[in-house]
Amino acid sequence: MAFYDDETIENVRAANDIVDVIGSVVHLKKTGSNYMGLCPFHNEKTPSFSVSEQKQMFHCFGCGVGGNVYTFLMKYDNLTFPEAVQSLAERAGITLPEREMTSEERRKADLRTKLLELNKDAAVYFYRALRNKSGETALKYFRDRQLSDETMKNFGLGYSLPYRDDLYKYLKAKGYDDSLIRQSGLCRFDEKYGMQDLFWNRVMFPIMDISGKVIAFGGRVMGDAKPKYLNSPEGPAFSKSHNMYGLNIARSSKKTYMILCEGYMDVIALHQAGYTNACASLGTSLTDGHCILLKRMKKPVYISYDMDGAGVKAARRAIPMLHAAGIDTKVIHMEPYKDPDEFMKGLGPDEYEKRVAEAENGFFFLARKAAEEHDLSDPGDKTRFMQDVAQILLILNPGMERSNYLAAFAEKYGVREADLNGLLIEAASEESARRTAAARRHEMQEKRAPAKGQRPGSAAVQRGRGGADGFRDRAPDDGLPMQIDETIHYDDGGQEESAYVPEGIKKSERMLLSWIAFSPGILQTIAPYIGEDDFEEGVLRQVYSELVREITETGAAVPAKAVNLFTDVESQTEVGSIFSSGVEEIKDEKDREKALRETLVRVKQQRIDALGTGPHAAEASTFRTLVDERKKLDALKKLRIPIT
Repeated sequence: MAFYDDETIENVRAANDIVDVIGSVVHLKKTGSNYMGLCPFHNEKTPSFSVSEQKQMFHCFGCGVGGNVYTFLMKYDNLTFPEAVQSLAERAGITLPEREMTSEERRKADLRTKLLELNKDAAVYFYRALRNKSGETALKYFRDRQLSDETMKNFGLGYSLPYRDDLYKYLKAKGYDDSLIRQSGLCRFDEKYGMQDLFWNRVMFPIMDISGKVIAFGGRVMGDAKPKYLNSPEGPAFSKSHNMYGLNIARSSKKTYMILCEGYMDVIALHQAGYTNACASLGTSLTDGHCILLKRMKKPVYISYDMDGAGVKAARRAIPMLHAAGIDTKVIHMEPYKDPDEFMKGLGPDEYEKRVAEAENGFFFLARKAAEEHDLSDPGDKTRFMQDVAQILLILNPGMERSNYLAAFAEKYGVREADLNGLLIEAASEESARRTAAARRHEMQEKRAPAKGQRPGSAAVQRGRGGADGFRDRAPDDGLPMQIDETIHYDDGGQEESAYVPEGIKKSERMLLSWIAFSPGILQTIAPYIGEDDFEEGVLRQVYSELVREITETGAAVPAKAVNLFTDVESQTEVGSIFSSGVEEIKDEKDREKALRETLVRVKQQRIDALGTGPHAAEASTFRTLVDERKKLDALKKLRIPIT
C-alpha cells in the first residue's frame, strides 16, 4: 500500500472501535445486533444509518455510503486516507512511523501550498490598495458602513483597483506563472485581451478556512453594478460548501452559541459589536457540509438571516437541515430592521442581546410562518394549516421530542391533540408512499439507463456490469428487460456498436462475498468450484482474494480489514455495501443453505454466460473451459454446504 504498511493501518483501525468513533458525533441507539442513527451525510427523518460493532463497519441504507472507521472519518471530516490514519492513530495514542508522500500526494500538496501563498500575496495586494491614495473611495465606503480601522484590519478588508490586469501584473512580478494564476481563479484568459483580473474596482473580503489561511475572495461593488457580490470560483484550495465566512474567528468565541448569518457585512457588523460567534455560508445556501462544520462547534445555532421573504425562506430551509445534523436551532428577530448590519446601526448591541434572549424556537418559528399563510378563522383553512403543522412534526425525531411538540402545537393553536396526531399519521403514511414511489421511479430509471464505456463482447458487458457504482442489483433471472447501450467504445480505437447488457450482476458476487465473510468455513467447501475468475476484475475480485488470504492464514475473516485495500471513499463504500447484505439475519439452517446455494449457482451461471458470449467464445480453449465450468455448476446445484 502506498501510504503506511498494512500492519500499521490495521493496528490503528483495530484500536478505534467504530461505535465509539461514530457515536461521538452521531446519536446511536442499539437496535438488535447493530446501532442505528440519523445519517450525517444526507438529510433524513427516520434512522437508516447502521453501525455494526461485530463487523466494525457502517452502512446507510438511505444514501448508500458505507465502509469502516477510516471511510467515516474521510467522509465526515473531509480527510484524505493518510490524514484519517493519522487522526485515528492520535486518538488511540499510537505513534506512526515516518513515511514519504506518494508522487500524487506531493503534487496536490505542492499545488495547494503554492495557491495559498499566491492567495496570501493577493490579500496583501488588496489590503495595501485600500490604504493608499487610489483606495480612498473604497475606504470611505467601509467607513460609511461604520466599520472601524481595527475591524477592517481583523478581517483583512481590501480593494481591487479599477484596472483589468493590475493584480495579474503584480502576481507575475512576484514570480507566479500563468498556469498557477489561472488555477487560483483570480485571473482568467480572454482571447482578445489576454489575462484579465476577476476582481476590479470592488471592496474585497478575504475568505479564510477554519485555520485562518486565505483560500478565496469575495468582492462587492460600491454602486449599483451587477453582480453585487462576486466570489472566487471553486478550485484545489476552495470549496464553498465546506467553508464558512468568519468561522476561523467564531470557532474560538467564548459565547455559548453560534450565530448564522447570510452575508459578509452581517458577520463583520456582529463581530465589531462583540458577537465574535457569527459566521455565514459563502455565496450559497446552507449545505450539509456547513451543518457538519457547525456541528463540530457543539453549540446551538441562532439564525440571524434577513427578515425579508428570501431570508425567511432560507431560514425555513435551514432549520430542518440543522436539526437533522443534531443542532438545536433558534431564530433571532430583528424587526423593524432587515439584517444584523442595519440592526446594529439602528439599535445597537444591547438591544440585539435582548433579541438573542428572546430568540424563537426553530420549530415554533416554522409553525408561526405557516400560520401566517392561512386564515385560522376559516375551518377549512385551519385544517390545511394543521396539515402543514403535521409536516413540520415529521421533521422531528419519533418519540418524546415529537410528542412534546405535538402537545405544544395543539395547545397553542387550539386543536385536540388526538386530531393533530391523526393528521400526523396521515402525513407519515403519505410520506412513506412518496418515498416508495420515488424509490420505484429511481429503480426504473436505473433499469433504463445505458451503461456507458463498456467494450462490446467483454465479460463486463456480457455480464451486465452496469455503472462503476455497481448498485444496479437485480438477479439475472428476475424477469426484467435487457438494457441497451448505444454508445459503447472500444479502448483500442475500434468502431462503436450497440450491445445488450443484463442488469444487476454484481449483486450475486457481493452476496457470495458476504456469505464467505459471515461463515469462513464454507470457503474450503466451495473452493473446488469457485475462484477469482468468477468475480469481476477490480474491487470485488480484490476483496475475494483478501478474504481467501485472511481465512487461509488465520481461519477468520475481518470485513473491516478488506476496506483497507482501498484509499478512496467510492471504493470503500462499494466494499461496505458488500458486507451490509444482512445474510446473518437468515436464522433457519435450511434457508441459509438454500440461499447460499442459489447465490453460488447464479455466480457460476454468470461466468458461463460470459464465456459463451465473449470475444473468445469460438476458441478451443474457451470450449474446454466451458465444459469444466458446466460440470462445476452441476456439482454446485447438489452441494451440501454447512454454514456455521
